[in-house]
Amino acid sequence: MRILAIESSCDETAAAVVEDGKKVISSVVSTQIEEHRLYGGVVPEIASRRHCENICAVVEQTLEQADMTIHQVDGIAVTYAPGLIGALLVGVNYAKGLALAANKPLIPTHHLRSHIAANYLAHPDLKPPFLCLVVSGGHTHLIEVKDYTDFHIIGRTRDDAAGEAYDKAARSLGFPYPGGVFMDKAAQQGNPSTYHLPKPKVEGSPYDFSFSGLKTAVINTIHNANQKGETIQKNDMAAAFQQTVCDILADKTMKAAKEFGYTDIVIAGGVSANSGIRARFEQECRQRGYRLFIPPLSLCGDNAAMVGAQAYHEYQAGHLAGMDLNAIASLAIDISYGEMKSSR
Repeated sequence: MRILAIESSCDETAAAVVEDGKKVISSVVSTQIEEHRLYGGVVPEIASRRHCENICAVVEQTLEQADMTIHQVDGIAVTYAPGLIGALLVGVNYAKGLALAANKPLIPTHHLRSHIAANYLAHPDLKPPFLCLVVSGGHTHLIEVKDYTDFHIIGRTRDDAAGEAYDKAARSLGFPYPGGVFMDKAAQQGNPSTYHLPKPKVEGSPYDFSFSGLKTAVINTIHNANQKGETIQKNDMAAAFQQTVCDILADKTMKAAKEFGYTDIVIAGGVSANSGIRARFEQECRQRGYRLFIPPLSLCGDNAAMVGAQAYHEYQAGHLAGMDLNAIASLAIDISYGEMKSSR
């Protein structure tokens, strides 16, 4: 089964053709990073407008790379949530029109499920059940993946996500957007022992995350130093911040793996590209004899190939909008910042 997938949840307009949820036939990503860098972060209005301008060309280029026409695909998938409302609407409405015009089933796909599915493309031998840490700019979730469409959320962030904390800490240190990349590079050259940062916990919820206090500690340390005329060692602060984040993510994930009996550990989401996180989890899993699955860097950020991978399993489970006009129209209403559906 060949699925044309569309992704527009934030600042990447992407499309891909994926076969049977495993093979990427073509994939195109149009990024807006350089434009949003001028403002220090993603501007939702600009992102929505650029999606409108780019989506037709991106889909056409994807089909051209696949050497296919729209009539040769078996279904159309689109990210419907979570994300920026305006950005999502562009992709959903384009996919709705395309599905109606081409008489193809429409497969609404959750963004976080898609990030997890990126690992199916990179690791064909990976099958549920497994424990997954989804770590991105807007989300930090610890999830039991019981089956391809059956999820149990063990823990989630109560405030800032890890990626958001990275970007805000990076901004306070004077790094450009997206800050996580620059923090990672600086951390590799710094001494994490120079600064001591807190590891916030959520009382009564051992698997929930909280990164707001960590971010605030970095900002306050910088402000206090400035008031005293002292110089902050950027590389050392970045190293201390990154080590603290790695400690929090690894400790909770390994604890959950032991309690719930998982030996297959999966990392997904944009922040899974971070070199410190990758190295830390490789070390932790190697010590325990666990199998670790992380997508290649090309599949860590937002892309449509991961959407096509998850959409295949959604289709097999019968999770379709199909050609029911009311069902397709309702996708625009369903778009929200809501959580991934849990079997809990």
